[in-house]
Amino acid sequence: MSDPADPTDSRKQKEEQSQSLAESTETPTVQLLAEDLSVTKEKRETGRVRISTHTREREVLIDENLARERVEIETVPVGRKVDAMPEVRQEGDATIVPVVEEVLVVERQLMLKEEIHIKRVRDTERHQEKVALRHQEAVVTRSQPDSSKADPKSTG
Repeated sequence: MSDPADPTDSRKQKEEQSQSLAESTETPTVQLLAEDLSVTKEKRETGRVRISTHTREREVLIDENLARERVEIETVPVGRKVDAMPEVRQEGDATIVPVVEEVLVVERQLMLKEEIHIKRVRDTERHQEKVALRHQEAVVTRSQPDSSKADPKSTG
């Protein structure tokens, strides 16, 4: 059996056909040969491939400048009375954020609540009542001296 995909087999068959045609005719002819080619594709597994990855490390020295920033926070007590909320401000490279609080102010003051007015009012009214009054009297009694002993000058 011949393989149809083999080009040498098809060439031999064509040569044989053209010779048989040439013999059948008696006139002298020039034989021309022509080849035809037919190509087909087919998938054929010729092997398999497996791909895997391996990670390897190596040390490399790098030389770069790194910038780092940090923030310093300082709380500064002020204790000053302000009339309005101050704005955030910049002084040099420092940002100043004011912190305020409302403070209740309590003062001790004397407040005159009321007055008490005292007046002397003199009224006169008639009043009658029986009362027992006590009083002392001095009673002087003299006694007469004896007439015989009496002094003639002291008669009196």
